[in-house]
Amino acid sequence: MTADYSDINQATKALNEIKSTLEKYNYQYYVLDDPSVPDIEYDRLMQTLIKIEKQFPSLKTPDSPSQKVGGEALAKFSQIQHEMPMLSLDNGFEDSDLESFEKRIHDRLNISGDIEFACEPKLDGLAVSILYVDGLFTQAATRGDGQVGEDITQNVKTIANIPLRLKGDGIPNRLEVRGEIFMPKQGFEKLNEQQKATGGKAFANPRNAAAGSLRQLDPKITASRPLRMYAYSVGVLEGGDIANDHTHSERLATLSKLGLPLCKETDVVVGATQCIEFFKRIGTLRDSLSYDIDGVVFKVNDISQQQRLGFVSKAPRWALAQKFPAQEELTLLRDVEFQVGRTGAITPVARLEPVFVGGVTVSNATLHNQDEINRLGVKIGDTVIIRRAGDVIPQVVSVVLDKRLDDAKDIVFPKTCPVCDSHVERALDEAVVRCTGGLVCQAQRKQAIKHFASRKAFDIDGLGDKIVEQLVDANLITNPADIFTLTLSQLLSLERFADKSAVNLLKAVDASKDTTLPKFLYSLGIREVGESTARNLAIHFLSLNKVIEASIEELQEVQDVGEIVANHIYEFFREPANTEIVQSLINNGVNWPDIEAPSEDAQPMLGKTVVLTGTLSKMGRAEAKSILQDFGAKVSGSISAKTDLLVAGEKAGSKLTKAQSLGIETWDEDKLLSFIEQQS
Repeated sequence: MTADYSDINQATKALNEIKSTLEKYNYQYYVLDDPSVPDIEYDRLMQTLIKIEKQFPSLKTPDSPSQKVGGEALAKFSQIQHEMPMLSLDNGFEDSDLESFEKRIHDRLNISGDIEFACEPKLDGLAVSILYVDGLFTQAATRGDGQVGEDITQNVKTIANIPLRLKGDGIPNRLEVRGEIFMPKQGFEKLNEQQKATGGKAFANPRNAAAGSLRQLDPKITASRPLRMYAYSVGVLEGGDIANDHTHSERLATLSKLGLPLCKETDVVVGATQCIEFFKRIGTLRDSLSYDIDGVVFKVNDISQQQRLGFVSKAPRWALAQKFPAQEELTLLRDVEFQVGRTGAITPVARLEPVFVGGVTVSNATLHNQDEINRLGVKIGDTVIIRRAGDVIPQVVSVVLDKRLDDAKDIVFPKTCPVCDSHVERALDEAVVRCTGGLVCQAQRKQAIKHFASRKAFDIDGLGDKIVEQLVDANLITNPADIFTLTLSQLLSLERFADKSAVNLLKAVDASKDTTLPKFLYSLGIREVGESTARNLAIHFLSLNKVIEASIEELQEVQDVGEIVANHIYEFFREPANTEIVQSLINNGVNWPDIEAPSEDAQPMLGKTVVLTGTLSKMGRAEAKSILQDFGAKVSGSISAKTDLLVAGEKAGSKLTKAQSLGIETWDEDKLLSFIEQQS
């Protein structure tokens, strides 16, 4: 929207539309704590409004949003009249804005020397005024409209880092501290986890969480939230040592001595050039800070110079808020595509109308999974808010429902894999939808082959991760069965393969054909089927065909196989492409000896749960685990009341102590060896 209008009637119409929109956004942001658009959209409209008013001064009215600092106080709180108005700050966005700021100061003060600036990160929270009378916390108020704020005294009292009594000497008779109440990132994440766990609504960002927490009628709720405050200036001031301070930075130091919390990432610099350097330095630290910031505030440090510079109608002339590139922006969700990861996870990716946000142009954003799509209520064709912070993958934050079109379309997850057309499954305990074509899906190809050739599976010497990637990239293998059809000429065609290394790899491949059923089952890479589960499957069913033909109920009869793992196994073998690869492996010579059902004598620990701890010096833990599993035991990694036996080696620690406290039978390594010898 341009501010260059040819006649006043056209400008009046545009101005009224902008006013109406800004008032709505103000209400959502300051009163409801539920903004529908990112800050950059509000700033853009405000700048347009200001330009129109400059072009047509007669259109500027006392009720214009350009004359406001914030929103109206909530009716549910009593109101407090600010003795000194709580003004907002002028904004800068480019280096040139800081240079112009410095020039205006020089011109107004009629000086040519260096100007000292106090630099502070601009916290993204809620401005607050706290009044201390004779050192005692007396009242607290929000900024409100700059003249009148909300009385939040009882809630602010609950914030852990705000003192109820000032400490030290030279305490003022009356001191109004101004600061920012915010929620640290770690606390915000924990709060959202709690909200989700209890069925509550998650907050969009730490700023919303802080505002919502501060505006609770019940102070107990505020007290339960991880709010913090940093002081950044002084309002009303009567008496005390702080009245003798000559600079803003000295005043902050005095506030700290009085027990008030301050932001540590502050500095004092000289001139616009050093201001720009500080701004860039804080920008590089932004994502690593424990709190959210959206810019840096620069203030003339000398208080006498501040007083000479004075104020315009809504902002001090001696301060500037230099904003970072917006981390949130509005754009259009054009389409949704589904990508398949190396583990088969299918992720919806939003294809966006390109938009500049967080310093880069963004055209894609993750939608995570079906649950997230449902939570957002997002549709194709929606106007959405995109957030990008640092190197974090851009994500859709929310939908602007006011802008939803009539032809917006629901996002529908595919029923088959978009890469290999295998069917998909969603585990009972997961939000992720996955492709079941683990052996054939191109997206999972490298991962599947690497796992197949690994030490605990086929243990193919010389077929490491880099060689697998080289073979796949050259299209020499597309699935594990192709490993057994490799030829010498194919290998020699690749870089870094000489005759000897190629021959050795082919020998290792041929030798690996003789395996065991447990290793074969493990090598297939079925989700959550590790060595122990593969062994239990083999011992229970005795043959591969019986595993393939087993129902979900029959699979759950296997030790350690619950409903979720049973579903993974069942779905894997229901995919024809997977069973075709299994048959190809057998056709290419992969084999294993028959398994006989173990007798009860051969499994003296059947149904027992055993835990190994400490160092076994005469036999490795891996060997001990394998033997115990052959004896029918379940080998667990943690002690519980259900544990039947603990085998404690040297330097056994907390597990041994816990086992003794629970009265669990304990063996040393020698007793385990003696037991093994008795079974032979």
